[in-house]
Amino acid sequence: MNGHRVAGAPITWGVSEVAGWGHSMPPVRVLAEMSAIGLTATELGPPGYLPADAKTLRDLLAAHRLRLAAGFLAAVLHEPGRRADSLAEISGVAATLSAAGADTLVLAAALQVKGYDRHPSMSNAAWKSLAESLRFAEEIASEQGLGLAFHPHAGTAVEKSEEVSKLLETTNVQLCLDTGHLYLGGVDPAQLARDAGGRVRHVHMKDVDAEVAERVRAGDLSYGAAVRAGLYRPLGQGDLDLRSVLDELDGSGYEGWYVLEQDTALDADPAPGEGPIISARQSLEFFRGLHGVERKQQEETA
Repeated sequence: MNGHRVAGAPITWGVSEVAGWGHSMPPVRVLAEMSAIGLTATELGPPGYLPADAKTLRDLLAAHRLRLAAGFLAAVLHEPGRRADSLAEISGVAATLSAAGADTLVLAAALQVKGYDRHPSMSNAAWKSLAESLRFAEEIASEQGLGLAFHPHAGTAVEKSEEVSKLLETTNVQLCLDTGHLYLGGVDPAQLARDAGGRVRHVHMKDVDAEVAERVRAGDLSYGAAVRAGLYRPLGQGDLDLRSVLDELDGSGYEGWYVLEQDTALDADPAPGEGPIISARQSLEFFRGLHGVERKQQEETA
């Protein structure tokens, strides 16, 4: 159960690509707090948050004893007229990730709307365009020495259970298994890990308040409002069976990153030692406990 690669993500500290999401804590503090709680890697965060220049980025991460695990990008993939611009954006992010030492590009199928809220189903033509765009994106990632992981995500072109099933049936793309977004879309994360474990390239670990999630599904709360209402909980304090997810991934031979994510929205910088660092530390401790790290260390020192 040891040896899993664990990373953090700026979104846990309130840093989001969504306009109007909230206050973004400065990178130096976010990275310092990641390192302080024992994380050794991070995702890139939204475009422009961390330096795009690879050497500057590597130096900044090294100063905080961190490495770069992966990067997330939401791009419009299902509209042919937007493909050239989207692929150019993907190419730029992939080049930065590769040069800075990451191994995975995480890609979601964005819509031409703000935020991450509900959407109508895609047409057959849009599905075909999405599949074609993903093949181009996979080529771009491969040329940079990266793997591509597609992220079913709330408020994007692929979020609901039937859409995830269709994606698996109509493409060969590897997946980012995000426990929280899958649950919001009506997917059992452990079942998906069991059925598609060989296609899981990357994992985002979230825990969810099921009552708040149901309000999102019912249309009573927007995604952003739900996050502020406590949609995501520190790992082990929500309603997901995360142990089953980990057991299924272990059984499939998964060896990628586990990114501990808890989407947060802030209004200002918290006081030192307060704010997201508390729940991030709790999540990391819970994750380590699930994998028996503390027990094994005790056995080795007994």
